[in-house]
Amino acid sequence: MPVLRLPRGLTHPYLLLTLTVLFWSGNMVVGRGLRDAVPPMSLAFARWSLALLLTLPFAWPHLKALRGMTQKQWGILAVLGVLGVGAYNTLAYVALVHTTATNAALLNSFIPIAIIAISWFLGHRATLVESLGVGVSFVGVMAIVSRGDLAVLAGLSLNVGDLWMLAAVLSWALYTLGLRWRPVGLHPMALLATLTVIGLMVLAPLAWWELASGASLHLSPSALAGVAYTGIFPAFLGYVFYNRAVGEVGASRAGLFIHLMPAFSTILAALFLGEVPRAYHFFGIALILTGIWLTTGFKKG
Repeated sequence: MPVLRLPRGLTHPYLLLTLTVLFWSGNMVVGRGLRDAVPPMSLAFARWSLALLLTLPFAWPHLKALRGMTQKQWGILAVLGVLGVGAYNTLAYVALVHTTATNAALLNSFIPIAIIAISWFLGHRATLVESLGVGVSFVGVMAIVSRGDLAVLAGLSLNVGDLWMLAAVLSWALYTLGLRWRPVGLHPMALLATLTVIGLMVLAPLAWWELASGASLHLSPSALAGVAYTGIFPAFLGYVFYNRAVGEVGASRAGLFIHLMPAFSTILAALFLGEVPRAYHFFGIALILTGIWLTTGFKKG
């Protein structure tokens, strides 16, 4: 059986988190671009079906450990599968049908704040440096989204798509925090395969209902390439990297890297769309990196 071993230079948790957010930044762009070709529920189901096919060869030798799971552990896996696989990206894809990528990126940046807020209710108190780091990086996000003009922020209005995105934010924050209770000793690939199967059990009837209700697929070569990207990079590699990194650095510090999404979106737009970065892009990226450095650089493991 094949074994997924990361190259030695690709094991640092902060590098894994950075790559994950890069993949997810592309996912937002692709999800928005596919909105007329592949309806959201179908896109989520196709994405995770492909991710499962990629995961199973690596997970198969470790699935026997599932036989020893207790009812409580299966309950935890069910919740994680529904939140992380069944809910987050599905809600985000639904949101992107109704709202702009700009609004989605802004609202997605509330994930680190949501993680710290929920952690507070669970008894964890964020340090002053953690709170300062989140605040500084969030200001950087706002600088990019507002294009350096506060009037732009004032002009942003919430619509039904933004409400779907807020629901996605909540589901991902809960998933990230819930990873601390995942069954100890369960191999990461077996964990991902299990969560994916649980998520697909949720997504299958939703995708069927969507198509039965009149939604249609337009599977051009570019649409198929987009679906392949979402399954290989954001779903398969992204979740492998993210789950591993959260286990090493904790939910709060891992969640902070979500703030890199607007920064990466700026870079991707410059590379692939020919959009020239402005001064506010560099200012915002500098603040985001400063906030991440404050949170990860001062706090010892």
